[in-house]
Amino acid sequence: MEIGIIGAGTVAQAFSKKAIGAGHQVVLSNSGAPEKLAGVIGRLGSGASAAPAAIAAEKPIVLLAVPWPKVEAALHGLPAWRGQVLIDATNALRDGTPTQGLVDFHDGSSSEHVAALAPGARVVKAMNTLFMGNFAAEARDGRFRRAVLVSGDDHDAKSTVADLFESFGFAPIDLGSLKVGGRIQAVGGPIAGHDFFLPWPAPRAFPLSVERPEG
Repeated sequence: MEIGIIGAGTVAQAFSKKAIGAGHQVVLSNSGAPEKLAGVIGRLGSGASAAPAAIAAEKPIVLLAVPWPKVEAALHGLPAWRGQVLIDATNALRDGTPTQGLVDFHDGSSSEHVAALAPGARVVKAMNTLFMGNFAAEARDGRFRRAVLVSGDDHDAKSTVADLFESFGFAPIDLGSLKVGGRIQAVGGPIAGHDFFLPWPAPRAFPLSVERPEG
């Protein structure tokens, strides 16, 4: 599978290494000329290439991995989204670091904001419970495998992302919608930064929803 990546920093490169190791191809992009990514592409190897963001965004699965202050600019001016799965791995830190704290979305979530900026994309929140050092480490540890939590409003999109992370060796867990699950796993949420493992082998822990029934 070919995966587009908007961004080329730490998160994008850690994801790329996992994806290439699982037999996928990645197309990274940045805010400048793709040629500026030659060093990154060289380190990642033959499974990686660079292209303008508009090209990366046309892939069936796209990872959004830029600092929060650059999210709007990164998504602005892209071709219309036509149902591609957009994995939101961003952290809503005001200045991109913990210094100025978090953006307040009141009753909403940062991923709902991302979805509003990318109409037509099927947004799935993922990777926010893991520090990149843990994400980059071996997904399996003896009889256990590291969990990756996903949230979204489109069941098929969540299943697609779950399949992708399972191909990396992770154990996917469904946290429900962008509004509820997205807030739980986003930076500042109750499980952000925690490193969970599940017994291996084990029945797939998906879907597991934290949504409360209405009424």
